[in-house]
Amino acid sequence: MMQFAWGNYKRYAWGSNELRPVSKQGHSSNLFGSLKGATIVDALDTLYIMEMYDEFEAATEWVEKNLDFNMVSSSHPGESVINIQDISGILSNWVLLSEAPFLHCMCVCLCVFCVYSGIGRNWPWASGGSSILAEYGTLHLEFMHLSRLSGKPVFAEKVMNIRKVLNRLDKPQGLYPNYLNPNSGQWGQHHVSVGGLGDSFYEYLLKAWLMSDKRDEEGKKLYYDALKAIETNLIRKSSGGLTYIAEWKGGLLEHKMGHLTCFAGGMIALGADGAPDDKTGHQMELAAEIARTCHESYARTSENGSSGELWRSRGDVEDKEWRGQSKPLYSFQDPDFSLFQALEQHCRLEGGYSGVRDVYASSPSHDDVQQSFYLAETLKYLYLLFSDDDHLPFDHWVFNTEAHPLPVIKPDNADRSNQL
Repeated sequence: MMQFAWGNYKRYAWGSNELRPVSKQGHSSNLFGSLKGATIVDALDTLYIMEMYDEFEAATEWVEKNLDFNMVSSSHPGESVINIQDISGILSNWVLLSEAPFLHCMCVCLCVFCVYSGIGRNWPWASGGSSILAEYGTLHLEFMHLSRLSGKPVFAEKVMNIRKVLNRLDKPQGLYPNYLNPNSGQWGQHHVSVGGLGDSFYEYLLKAWLMSDKRDEEGKKLYYDALKAIETNLIRKSSGGLTYIAEWKGGLLEHKMGHLTCFAGGMIALGADGAPDDKTGHQMELAAEIARTCHESYARTSENGSSGELWRSRGDVEDKEWRGQSKPLYSFQDPDFSLFQALEQHCRLEGGYSGVRDVYASSPSHDDVQQSFYLAETLKYLYLLFSDDDHLPFDHWVFNTEAHPLPVIKPDNADRSNQL
């Protein structure tokens, strides 16, 4: 699958951010601003992990000659996209290989973030010009490593300051709203979601603790406190027995669950071992229930076995119709091979892999985008699911939200700042 996806990208869209597999040409979106080559950077570590070394060398050569972080401007709104895809992609390959092209890119990354520190613009659709929880809350892993590798504490200081701001704010019912006003430092609209707009913030609370070799006690407490509030206020069960994570708006529950929320099953399982008050077993059961709900969203879509992006609980019929809306996301890790089969049967086209606009249509139309994260996340996770457990062991590696592996920072880790 990786050979097919990569081969078509190289054939039809080399140097572009993404591939259009139907029209067989390059594609970009405003997520990437003026940057190019998102698929190349996103796929680097996947190519290396899968031992596709010839393809990896070609990608490395493109990075060395063409990747230009100087094109990032102060008006670019997608800082978190740059961080989780480009910065972390380079970081991951630097720690895996310590090769010169990644060393050069690391130096440029540092310069760019120094130049544009404190300057930015939020998405125009965000409530009241607010900053988004899943954006400013999804910098911690990468910035801690930037400080470690560069010897410059400023990056770690920036993300630790985010924690200070959040710690002083009152949380409604212990929950974190998705919007924060960057001028007043107060919450915007009280909309809470563990899916879109919120998801990776919670993931990074847990993984900050894990990446610190479980020495970041503040990160640990923040994660388990947040999970407790989520379980109390958002987690519900349908009449048919499906556990789901609802959304919260101004004190009222919306009984819907987005596909992006499915990561929570894995997150809760990953953190269960360190759960307080002997709750490890409970949290593993909860993780399994959420994963089952997400699996059912695939299994009950009889037309093509793929899940929609959003499901709603509708009284007595919710477990019969977790209504799929829009195209499927690629990131859900289905452990029983059915996801692989659905992708091959319904998303694989002559020119690559594409999302499906309506998973309930008998003859689905494709959205004509092979997204970069498909190579970074979906195919890497599928590969690792069927690999030996010690291939990238969890006691040595933490995956960022784009599936780029970053090393656990052990107390005796050598300081590599002199290499920069």
